[in-house]
Amino acid sequence: MKRYTDTIHVSSETGRLRKVLVHSPDSGLGKVVPSKAQDWLFEDIVHLDTIRRHEYDYYIKLLLYFLDEEKIKGRLAAIDAPAHQRNFYKPDHPDFYNSQQVIELQVLLADILADTSIKSQLVASVCAIEACSYEIQRELMGYAPATLARVFFSGTPDEREMIFPPIPNFIFTRDIGIVINDHILLNKPMKEARKREALLAKYIFYHHPVFAAYHDKVIELTDTQHHFLLPNDADVERVTLEGGDVMVVSPDHVLIGVSERTTREAAAQAVDRLFEKDVVQKATVVKIPHKRDYMHIDTVFTQVKRNVWVMLGDFSNQRMTGSQTDALHRALRVQQHRVDDLEILQFEKGDLSNPRCFQSLEALLVHISVTDLDSAPEDVRIIMSGNNEFPYDAREQWTDSCNVLAIQEGVVLSYDRNDKTTDAFRAIGFDVVNVSDLLADLESGKVKAGDLTDTLVLMPSAELSRARGGFHCMSMPLLRD
Repeated sequence: MKRYTDTIHVSSETGRLRKVLVHSPDSGLGKVVPSKAQDWLFEDIVHLDTIRRHEYDYYIKLLLYFLDEEKIKGRLAAIDAPAHQRNFYKPDHPDFYNSQQVIELQVLLADILADTSIKSQLVASVCAIEACSYEIQRELMGYAPATLARVFFSGTPDEREMIFPPIPNFIFTRDIGIVINDHILLNKPMKEARKREALLAKYIFYHHPVFAAYHDKVIELTDTQHHFLLPNDADVERVTLEGGDVMVVSPDHVLIGVSERTTREAAAQAVDRLFEKDVVQKATVVKIPHKRDYMHIDTVFTQVKRNVWVMLGDFSNQRMTGSQTDALHRALRVQQHRVDDLEILQFEKGDLSNPRCFQSLEALLVHISVTDLDSAPEDVRIIMSGNNEFPYDAREQWTDSCNVLAIQEGVVLSYDRNDKTTDAFRAIGFDVVNVSDLLADLESGKVKAGDLTDTLVLMPSAELSRARGGFHCMSMPLLRD
């Protein structure tokens, strides 16, 4: 089994990323059919080869340059040569990059499946979820760990046979769990399509050596008493939470969203557990409209640097700026979902009966930058999706303009299709660079990763954007400065 350093700690959304959990698109993505796409939480089917070679692979290469340069420096030209056929990106191939900093989830699963006892338990558990025959269960026990891990992820051992449905959302690793300081908050997914993800993640977090020192720091949420007697549509009483609704904005402060995927009951339980274990001293619950447009809070806002945020203008003090026509359109849209739909309550440990209320999302973000991160009020900048212009604000939020990933303070990854949002970054002084150009500069030594500041890195996104998640979703940070 590969040795990993066991340090896990995240107390910021923008500190230099040092270790991250990812999962590259697997063959299951290429088997999603139109009739099942929305059941599997995709807006459309995607072209697997394009999403891999021309989009996600850039993400892996860039992460390696920032987090584990020795794995890629001097190899850029050879990695994607036709003779290699993507072997560098295949978790079960000898030429796989196998980084201890950019950690592939499928490798961790293969590692723990080498233990016969764990393998037997997990095969039985997955087969119970997927209603497999006993014959298939016995067949799976005969698979090698790497093959079985691939089957658990993609549902298929080869191109001809499918044993399980795919779990294509596993590329969004943030949703399986969140590191908050030195604790790990596990998810409880809302949608049936993600149940296998949660099971596999739980086994990894409890059994892999990389997490061995943190077993007593794993936080699991439990269902309410008698939950099994409630009707399926009793969402208020359900306990479901996904990592896209959790942000660690400072060592003492966590944000938890109540959204389409995370319930009030789950948010309350998470706050209670975090306070009880003394993980944080302050928690802000951000309730957003229960809509597909805003499945998690990180589809509505993310942090760029300590005094810069990107967000959807609908929830801002400035939402009524612009021309009269623009204001009319915005007012009609806002009226449709804003009444009683945005609620922001901030709780201090030891004083839960007197929460602080914020009237707008913008007010909260400014407050965090000033109060928690020592920024001067006049220095705080809020970048609006689509440059706050209708209809580009809504169009670009749909394609994840607000879902950026900071790999270090002020250096963020975003989709290349959100032109107006890119203009808004430029307007406040950010350099804008295409990922292919940045990789060439990193390889040549013209640019050093640690020297970059205030840079928006544009990533190809024609297929990735169909999956309704950006690079914030496609990362589970394990260690940040």
